Amino acid sequence: MIDFKAAFRSWSRLGAVLGLAMAPLAAPAQADTVRVTVSYYSAATGPFFEKMAAEFAKANPGHEVKIEVVNWNALFQKLQTDISGNANSDISIIGTRWLLDFVRDDLVEPLDGYMNADFRNRFIGTFLNPSQIKAKTYGLPIAASARGLYYNKAMLTAAGFPTGPKTWDEVVAAAEKIKAAGGNGFGVQGKGTEVDVYLYYALWSYGGTVVSPDIKAAFNSPAGVKALTLYKSIVDRGLSQPGVTDYDRTDLQNLFKQGRLGMVITAPFLINQIAKEVPTLEYGIAPVPTGTTNATYAVTDSVVMFKNSKVKATAWKFLDFLFTAGPRIEFTKAEGFLPTTKAEAADPYFTGNERLQTFVNLLPNAHFAPTVTGWEDTAKAVTNAAQSVYLGSATPEAALKKAETEANAALGK
Repeated sequence: MIDFKAAFRSWSRLGAVLGLAMAPLAAPAQADTVRVTVSYYSAATGPFFEKMAAEFAKANPGHEVKIEVVNWNALFQKLQTDISGNANSDISIIGTRWLLDFVRDDLVEPLDGYMNADFRNRFIGTFLNPSQIKAKTYGLPIAASARGLYYNKAMLTAAGFPTGPKTWDEVVAAAEKIKAAGGNGFGVQGKGTEVDVYLYYALWSYGGTVVSPDIKAAFNSPAGVKALTLYKSIVDRGLSQPGVTDYDRTDLQNLFKQGRLGMVITAPFLINQIAKEVPTLEYGIAPVPTGTTNATYAVTDSVVMFKNSKVKATAWKFLDFLFTAGPRIEFTKAEGFLPTTKAEAADPYFTGNERLQTFVNLLPNAHFAPTVTGWEDTAKAVTNAAQSVYLGSATPEAALKKAETEANAALGK
């Protein structure tokens, strides 16, 4: 189990506040320097934050912001290593699903004392809520998205579904036609971040849930078995791309952009990529296919301030600047995310963007990752289960039963 608490137990025994007593082990940042760790979303990420750092420094003489960009797949481990060595930045983007573990181990600063009513009112409540734990706000929603089904219009029209499939049965029927024509039908993610979420799309659509209200694994259910059996059938019958465990989300998106994949479930940011890289590609976006109900996945990434920061006042000032209208609109447009603030949502770019509105319309049926400790270990257990089924080394029933045991050893701990 990934356990931040074990990494910091020695600090607690020393009575230190997140390593202040260990400061000699790492070179302290200058009092006027804010270090920021950001996750790589696209080629636009680094330049945006560097620009914001320069603008902030110009407006605030004597203060400096240093930006470090880290790939998503390495971010969690990077933060874990830096924190355990008391070498972490002052501010970092994190997956909101990690937040409870950070709060449990007393690593992040509650932000309510820095926020006035006007600042709080900037946000769309749906996206601020996941960063709130026990009535305290520990993060700000820097990025938000939902998931929809992208489909190649030419391939799906030839298969008999010109407006995209509506149900999983239609996905299978369309994939069969696409395979018969020599193409790859429905992309199945089998590697990297969110392999588990790709399975949850079907699980939720069949009325299932991932974690029960009493914080126990709930995915080993009839809905879970049906979802994994569906994916196994798609893989075994060659209705997906070959070698699914070699494909992460980026790989699937690239196949789709190349016109070599009929359908893929992914986030709004693919819209920007297609517009830039393959503007002639004809495609549509539909809701996640229905089993017995409508469902999608909504996710936020949060920016947090670490408790051991020595420059909290300046760090907060930079956060306040990042969440003004200009920077927010520029960032969200460039990355292809959904608005998290009211100023973004009111901008003509978003109100007039029909494809982005498709994702907004899915939000009433959205599931967020549950705010529970042990979520990352649960995701890993489900990922391993899905991969074992795709590789033919386990049945859906056996794989989910094993994952259930592993998840329950971590959840709520």
